[in-house]
Amino acid sequence: MIGLTEVQQARERIAGIINETPILHSGQLSSISGNQVFLKGEHVQKTGAFKIRGATNKVKQVVKDGETYVTAASSGNHGQAVAYIANKLGIPATIVIPVGATLSKVNAIRAYHAQIETCGTTSEERLPRAMELAKLKNGVYIPPYDDPFIIAGQGTVGLEIIEQVQDVDVVVVPIGGGGLISGVLTAIKETNPSVKVIGVEPEVANDTYLSLERGEITSVEATATIADGLRTSQPGNVTFPIVQKYLDELVLVSEEEIRSAMFFVMERMKQVIEPSSAVAVAAVMYGKIRAQNKKVVCVVSGGNVDVGKLGDVFKDLK
Repeated sequence: MIGLTEVQQARERIAGIINETPILHSGQLSSISGNQVFLKGEHVQKTGAFKIRGATNKVKQVVKDGETYVTAASSGNHGQAVAYIANKLGIPATIVIPVGATLSKVNAIRAYHAQIETCGTTSEERLPRAMELAKLKNGVYIPPYDDPFIIAGQGTVGLEIIEQVQDVDVVVVPIGGGGLISGVLTAIKETNPSVKVIGVEPEVANDTYLSLERGEITSVEATATIADGLRTSQPGNVTFPIVQKYLDELVLVSEEEIRSAMFFVMERMKQVIEPSSAVAVAAVMYGKIRAQNKKVVCVVSGGNVDVGKLGDVFKDLK
């Protein structure tokens, strides 16, 4: 299990590559919830999401160890992050993406000069292929979340929040595979244990919720939640024990609540965020966070959306 030292080392390692992202205050969210509500703006991070933190920490380390080629399996934020940092460090990368991947995401990966290979439609197909390519070319596969260097890199979000929001009371974090939440938990709980950290999952992608309830890693069936970055089938073997140890609470939000929160932030705050980010805002908007008169920070994990499909996202929104 990683600790605060590893997160602090990650911060030093990724300095000069990633941005320290801003804290945004929302008067309307504050009024709605009865708290002082802030958004941690990872949607304006390089490559448009927090993933660049962990990817940079991991890839810089393997390059230091003498590796000269990396692979990843992702059509989204992780793939873009690995492609970006590999290009920055001058090593080749191959990103394995699914058939029918969103063109805007494919173009973003290609813009960072990574090779692209298409394989199947599920992560169960992509991951083995990315691992196989790494082995064939004497390279390293970069996992999306279940790795100590990835977790430590994501934990730097927590260090920034503690410094940027004086006397923060509650931090609300989206949960997918658990890399972000486990990193943030480590940074915050080992800096100031009194800060409450709450995780949020979609109701239809509640693998961590069920795992915590049963006390063991539990899988769920494939889901079509709009929060595509949170479509993992189960928590990671490395991330889950950290979540078990430190997480104060986990709440669930509906698809309608996610879409409403995303629309609210775009309309009222003029910020484009992706559905996976909106789960944290939804938890605050819809009273899932049991807090009053507290300083609450929602981690807005990314802003990579296909603008051409926003009409479909908000279609029939009540």
